[in-house]
Amino acid sequence: MNLQKVVKDIKTLKIQGATNIALAGSKALNLVAQNSQQKTKKDFLKEINNAQFLLVNARVTEPKLKNSLKYILLKLRSRTVPELKEQIKQKSEYVLKHLTESKDYIGHIGSLKIKNNMIIFTHCHSSTVIKILKYAKTKHRRFYVHNTESRPLYQGRITAKELAKAKIPIQHYVDSAAIEALKNADIMLIGADAITANGDIVNKIGSRLFAETAERYNVKIYACTDSWSYDPETKHHKEKIEQRDPSEVWKHPPKHVKIINPAFEVIPAKLVDGIISELGFYKPEHFLHKVKRNYPWLR
Repeated sequence: MNLQKVVKDIKTLKIQGATNIALAGSKALNLVAQNSQQKTKKDFLKEINNAQFLLVNARVTEPKLKNSLKYILLKLRSRTVPELKEQIKQKSEYVLKHLTESKDYIGHIGSLKIKNNMIIFTHCHSSTVIKILKYAKTKHRRFYVHNTESRPLYQGRITAKELAKAKIPIQHYVDSAAIEALKNADIMLIGADAITANGDIVNKIGSRLFAETAERYNVKIYACTDSWSYDPETKHHKEKIEQRDPSEVWKHPPKHVKIINPAFEVIPAKLVDGIISELGFYKPEHFLHKVKRNYPWLR
């Protein structure tokens, strides 16, 4: 693994999902630090800050990655390069521990929402949602999953494959079959690539369409994510929405056809029944207070 490969793999979605991206980025930053040949603190920090810049700009809508790197580099007080390397190593190890343990805990508390004979709808691929479903399976709950393909890169197939391997019954729908996939569901579980300062959820394109459909059919909507997905910068501006390469949709379109390929969209907080994180289960407005109280550096 090296920095350039991790940045490329994040851009091309070989590494995908907010938690997986944050884990890979944190490991890559630490690797740059440990392999640095710089002799002075100034040159060392310049190299590290450049690596941070490349990672956070690999995909613009990834605050969990941004927050993880921010934590690693926050308040580095050492004067020598070896001491800085050791601090970065220790803080990156904490980030990996936090993200891993948070996902495990979310798997536990999220599974409490799943009852026997429920139908759970999910969209795209969230390793955190997968963790919840697998945890519920270990508790011998019988349930069914409806998921969507998530065009144009079909990340929903990753979800379908992982759940099938875990022997969880799943029906796989085309994205445009929103009503068919949701009308008989009991709950909707999705990940969250970002949570804004007013509690809105930023997730894979199509998520708002599904959320509005879920509301119509009285399906409860839960966003499942580590609280480090909160983006404090949205207090001052809207969350940046990544625009993907048009060729992912249509490699050789006719002239005068403009392809629009946003990666994400915003689900208003009013549509979300709760956020399931390592801090517990809260309504969006209460979740924001808990994040600020538990992680003051995220303000």
